[in-house]
Amino acid sequence: MKKLALSAAIFLGSLSIPAIAEITPNEEVNTSISVQSEYTEISTDVVPAAVKTALQTAYPNAKLEKAYVNDKKEYKLEISVGDQKATVYSDVNGNWLKI
Repeated sequence: MKKLALSAAIFLGSLSIPAIAEITPNEEVNTSISVQSEYTEISTDVVPAAVKTALQTAYPNAKLEKAYVNDKKEYKLEISVGDQKATVYSDVNGNWLKI
């Protein structure tokens, strides 16, 4: 009986090997989409007042390092607070976007 159970386990285990091989992609897929290509860098001076106000309200000690805008007038803001850096996204009205 033990041999039968062991044989069944080995047999069933060998069936999973082809399934694992099928999951692994055979060709390289480019999954790195450059978000940067959608945004164009702009001067921090031309960021709308509503966006700057929202930034100062949400992050009072934040310094705006770089700003980018896309065709939809959505802003990508690279900020720093002390020694920490972050990237946040806002629409033209200062509403935060989740990206």
